[in-house]
Amino acid sequence: MGEFDLIARYFRRPVRRAALGVGDDCALLAPAAGMHLAVSSDMLVEGRHFFPDVYPAHLGHKALAVNLSDLAACGARPLAFTLALSLPRADEAWLQGFSDGLLALADAHGCELVGGDTTQGPLNICITVFGEVPTGQALLR
Repeated sequence: MGEFDLIARYFRRPVRRAALGVGDDCALLAPAAGMHLAVSSDMLVEGRHFFPDVYPAHLGHKALAVNLSDLAACGARPLAFTLALSLPRADEAWLQGFSDGLLALADAHGCELVGGDTTQGPLNICITVFGEVPTGQALLR
C-alpha cells in the first residue's frame, strides 16, 4: 500500500474548521479573532514510550491524548492536529485499530486531523496539536 492510499483509507476526513486539511503540502488553520494559536508536539517511540504488543486502538488514543493534555494545561481549546507516522510495514489490521482509537478521541474533542507525513521505518508516532486560547488568557508555567 502506498503512502497516498494509506492516508486516503485510514486518515482522510472532511474538514470542519480548517480551511484546508489532509492531502496537500500544508494545512490552513484560521483561529478566531482575538485568539492565540497554541501549538504542542509529542513523539512516541516503540520500546521507549510504549510496548511493541500494545493494542493499536489504545496507542492511537494515547498518541493524541498526550498532546490534548498539553493544550488543556495551557487553557486552550483543541482545533486540529497533524500526524507523522513511521511504520515498519503497512499492516492493515494495525492501522485500522490505531486510526479508530486516534480518530475517536479526536471526534470527542472536536479536533480534526489536517495533515502530516508517513514513511517506512521503525514505529514512531509524532503528533502536533493546534488549539486556540483567548489573547492574554493562556495558562503559563
